[in-house]
Amino acid sequence: MAKRDYYEVLGINRDASDEEIKKAYRRLAMKHHPDRNPDNPKSEEQFKEAKAAYEILSDSQKRAAYDQYGHAGVDPSMGGAGAAGGAGFGNFSDAFSDIFGDIFGNRSGGGGGRTNVYRGADLRYNLEVTLEEAARGTETRIRIPTMAECDSCHGSGAKKGSEPKTCPTCGGHGQVRMQQGFFSIQQTCPKCHGTGRFIADPCPTCQGGGRVKQHKTLSVKIPSGIDEGDRIRLSGEGEPGVNGGPPGDLYVQIHLKAHPVFQRDHDDLHCEMPISFATAALGGEIEIPTLDGVAKLKVPPETQTGKVFRLRGKGIKGVRSIAQGDLLCHVVVETPVHLTDRQKELLREFESISQDDAAKHNPKAQGWLDRVREFFAG
Repeated sequence: MAKRDYYEVLGINRDASDEEIKKAYRRLAMKHHPDRNPDNPKSEEQFKEAKAAYEILSDSQKRAAYDQYGHAGVDPSMGGAGAAGGAGFGNFSDAFSDIFGDIFGNRSGGGGGRTNVYRGADLRYNLEVTLEEAARGTETRIRIPTMAECDSCHGSGAKKGSEPKTCPTCGGHGQVRMQQGFFSIQQTCPKCHGTGRFIADPCPTCQGGGRVKQHKTLSVKIPSGIDEGDRIRLSGEGEPGVNGGPPGDLYVQIHLKAHPVFQRDHDDLHCEMPISFATAALGGEIEIPTLDGVAKLKVPPETQTGKVFRLRGKGIKGVRSIAQGDLLCHVVVETPVHLTDRQKELLREFESISQDDAAKHNPKAQGWLDRVREFFAG
């Protein structure tokens, strides 16, 4: 009887990914395994067919030969890569060992065993910088905790004069097989944690870990224009990996210190500009601070509190910005305090003159009073 197309057997497209192939096979194997279908005489044949299709399509070389030549490309009797159709029924746990192995993140280690290799964790360091440092950029040094090889045992974890032994639980493979019904799953050995080694006499300095806690100093370049919440990535400066895995990264999180004059809003800067009552009424020229020095600003006559003056290009050029931000000065008219008798006399005289034509000299106040009268009259 002619063999069915392997893609048709698994119910997948010809451009299916490796993950799609694996999922399709697992679904069919669960469905057709004879142990789960004792009353269906066809289940064993259907399981064999699915297993044969998976063995070919999960192997990139065999799949390429099958895609080009069909069953003839993988039939040993015709010089192919091997007859999938002749695959035995085998053990159900063997059929799933490669699938469940991927779930637990196992990677092949030396000596034919399997060892869990993990990338080190990423770390975060909070760094406070001044507004000036953030605007212009700087370079600073930070001191962070790290794990280094133990000098006493040179990283072996065993006491001086002794050596780690092969783990008696997993036989040095780093993995143990757990059987539950017809499922057989490989997982990390609970005794050696995937290393394949057992330390009977641990090093007193590192307690058998092979590493000790130390501190290291790193240089961090702060780019100009960096802002609150931005992160700088230092590759490979995070936590060391496990069982030879790569180290993680260190992320330096930027926080801006409060500034006595300016408040930052992305690339713009804001500041309050107190001016005297006389300057607000008559106008004048005042000096205001910027990050580049002092700038002069002309205040027009009759300036009111809340007026905002914008100085173009006096802000900050952000890390990802093309143009420089602006400086926005918010006017605050300051009421004079600690008045002398003469000042009080002059202000009373001024107020008396102003009340003669209040609508002209204080239009906002007069307008507000008119609205209040209308409210109570209505």
